[in-house]
Amino acid sequence: MDQYLHRVGGEWVGGSGTVPDVNPSDTREVVGEAAQADAPLVAAATRAARDAADEWAHSGPQQRFEVLDAAGAQVLARRAELGRLLASEEGKPIAEATAEVARAGQILKYFAGEALRQTGDLLPSVRPGLSVEVTREPVGVVGLVTPWNFPIAIPAWKVAPALAFGNTVVLKPSELVPGCATELVRILVDAGLPDGVLNLVHGSGAEVGGALVSSPDVDAVSFTGSVATGRSIAAACVPDGRKVQLEMGGKNPLVVLDDADLDVAVSAAVNGAYFSTGQRCTASSRLVVTEGVHDAFVERLAERVRGLRVGHALAPDTVVGPVVDERQLRKDLDYLAIAAQEGGEVLGGDQVERDTPGWYLSPALVTGTTGDMRINREEVFGPVASVVRVADYDAALAEANATEFGLSAGVVTTSLRYAKHFARHARAGMVMVNAPTAGVDPHVPFGGSRASSYGPREQGAYAREFYTTVKTTYVDPG
Repeated sequence: MDQYLHRVGGEWVGGSGTVPDVNPSDTREVVGEAAQADAPLVAAATRAARDAADEWAHSGPQQRFEVLDAAGAQVLARRAELGRLLASEEGKPIAEATAEVARAGQILKYFAGEALRQTGDLLPSVRPGLSVEVTREPVGVVGLVTPWNFPIAIPAWKVAPALAFGNTVVLKPSELVPGCATELVRILVDAGLPDGVLNLVHGSGAEVGGALVSSPDVDAVSFTGSVATGRSIAAACVPDGRKVQLEMGGKNPLVVLDDADLDVAVSAAVNGAYFSTGQRCTASSRLVVTEGVHDAFVERLAERVRGLRVGHALAPDTVVGPVVDERQLRKDLDYLAIAAQEGGEVLGGDQVERDTPGWYLSPALVTGTTGDMRINREEVFGPVASVVRVADYDAALAEANATEFGLSAGVVTTSLRYAKHFARHARAGMVMVNAPTAGVDPHVPFGGSRASSYGPREQGAYAREFYTTVKTTYVDPG
């Protein structure tokens, strides 16, 4: 059985007890044991990052490039092994798990290039004889708190830009998926990171995450997770002037118009709502359908949903893997019960048994809903999608925007006029036309508005807005 240790300074260390990493596809299997941190160990990790910060901030871009590029190559070379680990500890079907590992490798390589592409500005001053240099510098020590639904991709897309732009890091992954984060850190250390540049602490969000975000050694915090936790992190960071970046979820609409290609619409809905067991902040959890195609769309979609194979994450024919743990399963079932009580008709959404004991839930489609039902207002985070019938495009756009969230929104249409109008007027940070709401490229900005996101965007060149600060220097050569 693997032991997942903390990384503090240049050492792998244990902690105050361990917690089992349980396979949601077979709850009899313990994938590994994760050491648990406490507040003093978090303090040691942040001090180690602080001690290493100056040297890493002044390291050359070539050194950062070489570390990230070598780490990316190693992740890609080990994608089959790491994909199996990811599927085993999170429950994501093996094909998706392996693809996520590949994405992590690509992210590391992309930000290796960004380490070499750092730019600034040289401007003339309005005062004769002076010149002005605008440069970017590392923000300092960055605390990273990552979720369980993308166990290697999200740590990679936070760690990679932090390192590329010269910051030191303390990473706290979700306690449900300690294995992938540990392997990522191990790969980066083996690629040549100096001691203290990247530190890792395992444990609960309340104790370990709380100690990390409130540490006086931490200059910035990037978090992905729930709205409630994100808001509490912001409240903890702002009084002390820590920079904050939050990604907190969504209730994303996929609008299907009367002129849509229904094959495209159904494929986009299935991918967005049910792949990754629906456990994506960009999932298409609300399907807003105009009445001219509503019945035909629902009929086709229901047929596809019935045929989605639920099973063990390592089985090659599995399309929908298990829910991550019992707590999330109970939440999904509770929301389906509420939807039925409020008048929705639920197709699927049943606990199912397989050859191994696990948290298996058949994908659910809830029809006959209205926009004010809780199933359409609150994030479920499971293989659950609800359908709202609307009269026309204007009603569809209004319903799509009737949410506190603003992460992703999609429209399926053959009309360029509607596509362009929706892209302009959907209140979301990302808009998809004739494509699933879930699934984004690693080299472009990721993020939304309102309750979904706070602070600068993640990924791509836009990541430098969070991981660097701007310095303006006036020079009089005399």
